[in-house]
Formats: sequence, structure tokens, C-alpha cells
Amino acid sequence: MAAVGTWSFSRPAVERMRCMLLDGQNATDVVETAMAEVEDDVDTGRHIVGRGGFPNFKGVVECDAAIMEGEPGRFGAVAALKGIAQPCRVARKVMDRSPHSLLVGEGAESFAQEQGFISEPNNNMLSDHSATAYQEFLEKNKRVKDGHDTLGLIALDLSGNITVGVSTSGAPFKSPGRVGDSPLPGCGLYADHTVGAAAATGDGDKIMCYCPSFHVVQLMRQGLSPNEACHAVLADIQRRISGDKCFEIGLISLNMKGEVGAASSVAFPYTFWKQGMDLVKELVINQPK
Repeated sequence: MAAVGTWSFSRPAVERMRCMLLDGQNATDVVETAMAEVEDDVDTGRHIVGRGGFPNFKGVVECDAAIMEGEPGRFGAVAALKGIAQPCRVARKVMDRSPHSLLVGEGAESFAQEQGFISEPNNNMLSDHSATAYQEFLEKNKRVKDGHDTLGLIALDLSGNITVGVSTSGAPFKSPGRVGDSPLPGCGLYADHTVGAAAATGDGDKIMCYCPSFHVVQLMRQGLSPNEACHAVLADIQRRISGDKCFEIGLISLNMKGEVGAASSVAFPYTFWKQGMDLVKELVINQPK
């Protein structure tokens, strides 16, 4: 059993996953529940996730989320979804109850309503922090400085099931309808029950061009450890860019042995727990010297 999450704000989610995994619960339920609690917390909206997230340039909060199991073909995602504070739960319904794998915009919202979700007014999706930031953007063209957080969670349960989920309200003040890497399989997330899973966070418009989550899992299939795989993928991207600076990208991974890995182009805290550990641990990689 093991769990891992992106960024420091994932610690409560990983702690929640730890408790649920020790209770014998399924990896998919674990990821969905832990992620939904973060999504619905207005205080974590400043990390560009769910309720309280930053709106697009028209002032509307649009969320992307996805969930993927290690079993073949088990994937569901939503993008540019309005009015739903827990988009990962809608993504789960897409995976379980829709003939499609990815629903966007009005179609995603209509599906959510059909499944019993209640669409909230946009004002309910904003926090004081995100509303103020939007006004500053309109009046002074002031941008959010650190604006590429995404919540990524991976869980490996007692029965050997592995599930990965991601959620984000997207780049602050983005164009309406913009979709980043998060809900795209192979880009923002990927899972294979014979190997492991990976998730990405950072500048989604660039990340999606490299399919890093799929690449990490494939390298683990070839025998690399999660840490080796993440660093190899980051190095490959940096080589292909052929520049001194890489765009913002952070990667986490977990294999079927419960081993965890991560790599990043920026200072990147991630949290993790595995069987035998008493507490959730946080590590920060690529810290400036």
C-alpha cells in the first residue's frame, strides 16, 4: 500500500488516503474521496484547484479533472466544467457510467446534472482571494506569479489496485474553454496495473506536448525505478528543448512495489506514505542552492 501527492497542500489528502488504505478501501474510492475534499475546500483554491480557484479572463471558474485506474480502458475525465466544485467525482461518473471517456464544457455540465450533481452559481466557485486577484488582473493586468499548481494523487491499495487522479481550475485568467494537460491520458496522468502510475503538474500547455506521464510508466515497464523514470523523462524533455531553461513541470510516480519517485524543473514539494511508515512524509526536490 502507498500514496503520493503533488505539492505541500496535498498532505491532508495523502493523510486521508493513508487512513482509507489502512482500512482496506479500494484505490479509486481513496483517490476520489481525498481529491474531492481538497477540491471543495475554498482555502486550497489558491493552489488552482476546485472551489476558490482562479477564473478565466471572463471571470468564470472552469475546472479540469481526470481519474485513471490501472485496469485497461478505465479512464474518465471532464474539462472546462463550470459550477461543480468536485469535478473529480464527475470524472469518476464518466469512467463508470458514460460510453465516452472525456466530456467538456456544456456537455460535461449536462452529464453532471444527469448524474445528480447540482451546478452552483459562479460566485459560489470564487473565493475572496480569487475574486480579488481577478479584479487586479482586470485593472492592472496583474498576473498570478506561481500559477501552475495541480493536485495529483496516486494510490496503491492492499489488493494491488492502482489509481491516479488529477484536478485543476487551470491557468489563471486563461481563455474560456482552454484545457491543459491534466485531463489528458498520458499527459497529466497514466496508470497501468502491471507497472505503476504517474502524474504531472506545471505548465499544462507545454506538458501536453511531451506525454510525460505515459513516458514515465513506460520507462518503469522497462525496469527503471520510479525516481529514475521521472528524472529520465525530465532530462529527455530538457534535451529536446535545447535550452538552458525548462518550462515548469513536476512529475510523481508510484510502482506496484510501493516505491515512489519524483522529478521537477522547479523547487517541488511532494508528499507520500507507504506501508510501514507511521506518518506522511514531505520531500522537496530541486531546491535552489
